[in-house]
Amino acid sequence: MAKHPDEEISEKYRESMNALAHALDEMFNGDKTGIDRTVSFVLLVGDFGVTERVNYISNSERSDIIAMMKEIVARFEGQPEMKGHA
Repeated sequence: MAKHPDEEISEKYRESMNALAHALDEMFNGDKTGIDRTVSFVLLVGDFGVTERVNYISNSERSDIIAMMKEIVARFEGQPEMKGHA
């Protein structure tokens, strides 16, 4: 069954995001795979000023990603509006 277009990474980001995901997984988890991994991540990529399309890639299950994103949104919403660069 074909994936819905909203589940696919935009073509212009696919190669870079896949390369970054493999690199991140190797950096954090070494040669561990599956349940032996200890670090979970999600990478979000979008165009500046465009909020209707966010691409993501992760080494986690979707339910874990959702929990991670809820936690970070709650943390962000509990903080005052910040401006500037890190």
